[in-house]
Amino acid sequence: MRTLNKENMAIFIRNLRKTTKSELDASDLWKNHLKNDCKNQKVFLAIRNNKICFYHNGSRLFLFEEKKKFKTHVKYASIIDDSDKDYLTEAELRCEKLISKFSENYEKIKENCTRYSGIEAKSVSEIYHKHSYLSNKDIVVLDIEVSFAMKNKDDQEQDRIDILLFNKKTQTLLFVEAKHFSNGEIWSTSTPKVKNQLDKYERQIHERKKEILEQYSIYIDEINNIFDLLLPKPIKIEEKVVLFIFGFDKDQQKGKLKKLIKDNLEYKGIKCYTVGDVKNIEDLEKTIWKAKVL
Repeated sequence: MRTLNKENMAIFIRNLRKTTKSELDASDLWKNHLKNDCKNQKVFLAIRNNKICFYHNGSRLFLFEEKKKFKTHVKYASIIDDSDKDYLTEAELRCEKLISKFSENYEKIKENCTRYSGIEAKSVSEIYHKHSYLSNKDIVVLDIEVSFAMKNKDDQEQDRIDILLFNKKTQTLLFVEAKHFSNGEIWSTSTPKVKNQLDKYERQIHERKKEILEQYSIYIDEINNIFDLLLPKPIKIEEKVVLFIFGFDKDQQKGKLKKLIKDNLEYKGIKCYTVGDVKNIEDLEKTIWKAKVL
C-alpha cells in the first residue's frame, strides 16, 4: 500500500464557529432534550468541521450545521402507529406520517434511531454511553467514527476508526478499531483485511501526529466550552491502534478465537483486546487501554 503524503491528505479539522455554538444554544431541541441527554450519557456529542454530530445507541441521531440547523435521517423521521411491525399493508402505510417537529417528537426519533443500529455500532455505543468525556472516569471516549478523509474521495467511502480514547492523567490519545466476532474482516488463513486497515491507520497517525494533537486540542476547547468542563489537552498519541474484538462465547474463545487470531502469526505485532460481552467492561484503564501485543 502506498505511503501517505501531503498531496493525498485532506485537512483534518475539529473546530466550530462562534455562530454555530450560539445557534446551538438558542435551539429548543438542544435546550429541552439533547443537552441533558448528553450530560446523562444517553447521547454522545462529537465535533467535526463546523458540524456537530449526536450519536445514540449506535446511530447518528442528529447532525447540526450552522444555518442549516438540525437534520436527522429520513429513516428516523416517521411515525408509525404500530412501531413493532417491520412490514405494513397499504392501509397501514396511509397512517404513516413524517415528524414535523424534532423537539416534540424527540423520543420517537431516538426510538427509530435505535431500531436501525447494526450489531457493531450498537456494541460500541455501550462504551461511549458509559465512558464518555462527560463521565468522571480517568480514561474516556473522546470521539467516535474518526475519519482521516482523503482528497478527491467521497467522505461516505472513508474508513472510520471506531473509538478514540483519552487518558486524562497522561494526556494521551489511543485509537481503537472495534470488530464483532462475526465480522469477516478479522478471519483469514492469509492476511486478514483488518490488518491492512490497522496498518493504514497507524501510518496516518504517524505522519499526521502533530495535526491530530492540534485538532483534538481545539476539539477539547470546544467540548469544555459547550459543557463547562476542564478537560486537559492531549500531548501524546499511542501510535499502535488497538484491535478490539467482542461478541463471542466461551467455546468460541477457546476455539476459533484462539486458533485463528491469538495463535495466528498474521496477527503478530497487533495490539489486541478481546471480551465476550461489551457490557462487562467497567474500567477502560484495566481493559482496552491495557491491550497486549500479540
